[in-house]
Amino acid sequence: MPPISPDPAGIDLTDIRGYLFDLDGVLTPTAVVHMHAWSRLFTPFLEQHHAAPYTDGDYFAYIDGKPRYDGVRSLLRSRGIRVPEGEVTDAATSDTVHGLGNRKNDAFNATLAEEGVRPYPASVAFLDAVQAGGCRVAVVSSSKNAPAVLAAAGLADRFEVVVDGAVAARDGLPGKPEPDTFERAAELLGLPTTACAVVEDAESGVKAGAAGEFGVVIGVDRGVGRDALEELGADVIVDELDELIPLLPHPTPGTTREDQS
Repeated sequence: MPPISPDPAGIDLTDIRGYLFDLDGVLTPTAVVHMHAWSRLFTPFLEQHHAAPYTDGDYFAYIDGKPRYDGVRSLLRSRGIRVPEGEVTDAATSDTVHGLGNRKNDAFNATLAEEGVRPYPASVAFLDAVQAGGCRVAVVSSSKNAPAVLAAAGLADRFEVVVDGAVAARDGLPGKPEPDTFERAAELLGLPTTACAVVEDAESGVKAGAAGEFGVVIGVDRGVGRDALEELGADVIVDELDELIPLLPHPTPGTTREDQS
């Protein structure tokens, strides 16, 4: 592949036949819902433990893109707080790793039901363009709520392959920042990883893309910062995905990407 650059003008997407999209913060603004849910969880909890207050920076540094219970562990570790691990079945009122994770999940589901979610228009435009060009697409999300979010956003029928937190748990796949869930999505699409682009906004997700042998890692800057995304391994960085539409190859009418490869 020709040299690539954090500047979209330097990217070459000619050989990309599959796009592996993160969900929260890439396709849908549910990252905001998650941020609010985590804040509602940890603001009072940290106050009760006389720890440093919870901030949005904590979300990006310790939680964003990780499986829910890993996010709990990471944040607690940053404050030197230890609680029992507990069990997945722990009540949301329990001050265990699993209880806290379940409490956060309740807050997220309540907010999603009340407010709904609409996908980013620019991301839908990019999704339309890559699918029109014959590329295959998948969602790779650490969240076990991915199917519900896709349905709420009206995108469920666009993705035959969804590798989410439930799939990862079922198949024993380590979550982001390991590349395994993205690799599984490429496998399910029937494509080599080198023919796939990882599309991510989270630190852990960009790390996961950079850790695997993917064709390109596209970073969407939703708050992490362009310098940080580049340092973490993003090959190209955009504010909105539709910036990349002019760079997509346009197959001859009546052909598919497979016909051209």
